[in-house]
Amino acid sequence: MTTLIAPPTPVPMRPGRPYPLGATWDGKGTNFALYSENASGVELCLFDAEGTETRVPLREQTAFVWHAYLPAVGPGQHYGYRVHGEYAPERGLRFNPNVVLLDPYARALDGTEQFDRGVFGYVMGGDDSVQEEQEQRGAPLGIVTNDRAFDWQGDERPGVPFHQSVIYEAHVKGLTMTHPGVPEELRGTYAGVATEPVLTYLKDLGITAIEFMPVHQHVDDPFLLDKGLTNYWGYSTLSFFAPDVRYSAEARKGNPAGAVDEFKAMVRALHAAGIEVILDVVYNHTAEGNHLGPTMSFKGIDNPTYYRLVAEDPRFYFDYTGTGNSLNVRHPQTLQLIMDSLRYWVTDMHVDGFRFDLASTLARGLHEVDQLSGFFTIIHQDPVIGQVKLIAEPWDVGEGGYQVGNFPVNWAEWNGIYRDDMRAFWKGEGGLASEIGYRLTGSSDLYQSDGRKPSASINFVTAHDGFTLRDTVTYEGKHNEANGEGNNDGHNHNITWNCGVEGETDDEAINKLRQQQMRNFLATLLLGQGTPMLLGGDEFGRTQGGNNNAYCQDNDISWYDWTAIDEDLLAFTKKAIALRKAHPALHRRKFFAGRNIRGEDIRDIVWLRFDGQEMTDEDWGNPQTQSMGIFLDGGGLDDTDEKGRPLVDDHLLLLLSASHVDLDFRLPELAGCEQWELLLDTTDDHAGGTEAAGTATTLAARSVKLYRCQKVEE
Repeated sequence: MTTLIAPPTPVPMRPGRPYPLGATWDGKGTNFALYSENASGVELCLFDAEGTETRVPLREQTAFVWHAYLPAVGPGQHYGYRVHGEYAPERGLRFNPNVVLLDPYARALDGTEQFDRGVFGYVMGGDDSVQEEQEQRGAPLGIVTNDRAFDWQGDERPGVPFHQSVIYEAHVKGLTMTHPGVPEELRGTYAGVATEPVLTYLKDLGITAIEFMPVHQHVDDPFLLDKGLTNYWGYSTLSFFAPDVRYSAEARKGNPAGAVDEFKAMVRALHAAGIEVILDVVYNHTAEGNHLGPTMSFKGIDNPTYYRLVAEDPRFYFDYTGTGNSLNVRHPQTLQLIMDSLRYWVTDMHVDGFRFDLASTLARGLHEVDQLSGFFTIIHQDPVIGQVKLIAEPWDVGEGGYQVGNFPVNWAEWNGIYRDDMRAFWKGEGGLASEIGYRLTGSSDLYQSDGRKPSASINFVTAHDGFTLRDTVTYEGKHNEANGEGNNDGHNHNITWNCGVEGETDDEAINKLRQQQMRNFLATLLLGQGTPMLLGGDEFGRTQGGNNNAYCQDNDISWYDWTAIDEDLLAFTKKAIALRKAHPALHRRKFFAGRNIRGEDIRDIVWLRFDGQEMTDEDWGNPQTQSMGIFLDGGGLDDTDEKGRPLVDDHLLLLLSASHVDLDFRLPELAGCEQWELLLDTTDDHAGGTEAAGTATTLAARSVKLYRCQKVEE
């Protein structure tokens, strides 16, 4: 093994402090602290502009933290670590001081990984032999930052309650890469998102939060690079603190540390537009892969601390994620790493919430998913993290990993059951009446019994993983040939209907039906209870050409085509969002109680058949039931506004039919309603007018209508 090397020039050094971890500049010098309980020695490696390295042995160790304070070091300093210890994979130890390692707590990085410079701690061909012949310096270096310099200009969080939220899932690069209103040098960057045309578009659309796909620094895997592709989605995290330099205009100009302030400026601009920022975070695994993966950071710093190893053979990693490894959230230090990262993004970067990728992995004890795990316990009591929006992707690829409906109070969940039920319903499958009833009312079957509210259900029909909305009504089979995997990747069970022809067509009737189906999905998503999430671009008909797994497509397949906007569909989406916001009955904070409303012979919600009669148990269980009406009593909200005043809304009537034939739907005579004003019709964007209660309206095949009650006194 390599021995510790004294720096060629003495570097002024003090003992420093074990906390905070990472590189912390105090205005006079920088404290460096690195956790490793199994290392025998640690060297801090300082690099100048020419790449010349100065090694500084860290002599102080407190509670397994190696630390030192360097008065001469300040912001802009590039650094890494060499960590000494045994290389014994059979015992889970993978130390190799020939590898320069990235600080897990680095706030800014000097670039991306460089595989040609070496990132492997072992001799290729097997992991039995330690790599001693060649220096491995391909991991990016950390950069000391000045965390106190940014001017937030009085930034205030929008603080939108969950039940009033409309979430927009987007990719930083894809959102702006072809936008004609964004200066070319800013396209695909944090600064590009903060430009006036993008902010105005998002604000006019009516969303309240943008959920960014991963912005933590990630790695582009060699098997993708060999095919001329990259890890576009970014679900291969290397650093949990640093914003990815790939999306930084400042980094393009040679200032990679500027990515931090650029990200902050984006958040500040979105907040000024009333839009919250939610980050899709990947704390379930890292980019270092399995036992044959690279050594860039955690693996070479303290492999048994940071990763779940197989107890019987610690050479190998538990893999609940399908990526080669799983973070060891049973270890207190790994839990601290995650909490420190989350807290940093909230306090220093001002983000408003998180969506946790494959969150079931974080909740596993020995193997099973456990609601009482340390991860949940710490978050629940944390005064910072516990107060922001927490969204789980409630599954992983391990046994028992599908946990929709089982996360604790204060957590919302991506409701995959909502997606599947809605797709099946609008595809025309029967026997779904009761399921659709639950989904349209906030999935009380999943969330009511554990103290959560309808907003805990993050409702979505499409997301980054799968077809776009337009492709959902255009393709039944995936078309992932561009991924270079023989179309064998991606989901096969898409629950989609192409309306009669696979792919694009000139058939006017099919295209009209596809337009109607997209509106049906948008209407049920935006006018039902729960928290709606739009996949970015769905509002104007974005297509990926049938690719349902575009994770590696950093090109026109994934980028939003701002020259091909379906203006009519966009206007419909804006209208549906505006209706949702205008009517509290469409975004209730509480579940329906089915109770009678005081002073009225009616309940807060009434389910109707197309003949105007109330649905019976037989109707709910009838596999032929493909239509229903939902009467929402505006006086039955049982809630108050932010000033404590009782919330009252119009009486609303939502009609929907997935039947292939037109129906005569009798408009009900309820709560004194004598006229029903048509607010929305998925068959006609310009439909309006009033219709008398007690008369029949034509509910076209595969359509949705929304009405507002007009009483005599109006």
